[in-house]
Amino acid sequence: MKILLLEDDLLLSEAISKFLIIKGHAVQTFKDGESVLHSLQENCFDLLILDINVPNIDGLTLLEMLQKNKIQIPTIFISAIIDIDDISRAFTLGCHDYLKKPFHLKELSIRIDKILQSDYIPHSHLRLSKNYSLDIESSTLRFKGEVQVLPARQLKILILLANNRSRVVDYALFQEYAWDNMDVEIPTIRAEVNRLKKALKEDIIINIRNMGYMIKRPV
Repeated sequence: MKILLLEDDLLLSEAISKFLIIKGHAVQTFKDGESVLHSLQENCFDLLILDINVPNIDGLTLLEMLQKNKIQIPTIFISAIIDIDDISRAFTLGCHDYLKKPFHLKELSIRIDKILQSDYIPHSHLRLSKNYSLDIESSTLRFKGEVQVLPARQLKILILLANNRSRVVDYALFQEYAWDNMDVEIPTIRAEVNRLKKALKEDIIINIRNMGYMIKRPV
């Protein structure tokens, strides 16, 4: 799922983003409401996670502007605000959930899963190349419409890369997501990625020297 995160606390933003990426989501982060508004005019997202007190355009005003422009995207507010009027306004504007800071990241994941299960969001179907696509919901890889079966770890690697198209995925993220935080060496990760590359019918995985790997977003 492609998630937009609006949070001006950089440490919290980084923690949430990293956690959601490990969970298999694609995350784009912003620290002010105005930049979010510009991005939403050009990009599509499956879910918005918005702080309220952010620079330029606050989260509540931002959601109100989106509603007026008939842009309806499932939204979770995260905020230290406990004023009942603000919370009421958030739900009146159409948010689907509200988390008070501080919160456990697993709780955020539970709230996201709840929205997924309620059919608010169409599950993501990611295009990896002209011929390759990946159905995130069913973890199904297709080449020219035909299913290609991969070993579980190689599929995890591909899902992580697919959810971060055009961004470099470093070795630490591979270790956390594909190896479940096992203590694996970089050569082990490289070897498994190379096996995946050989299994694929197109050369879609790019090696970024001394950094990690990436899949470019198709034009």
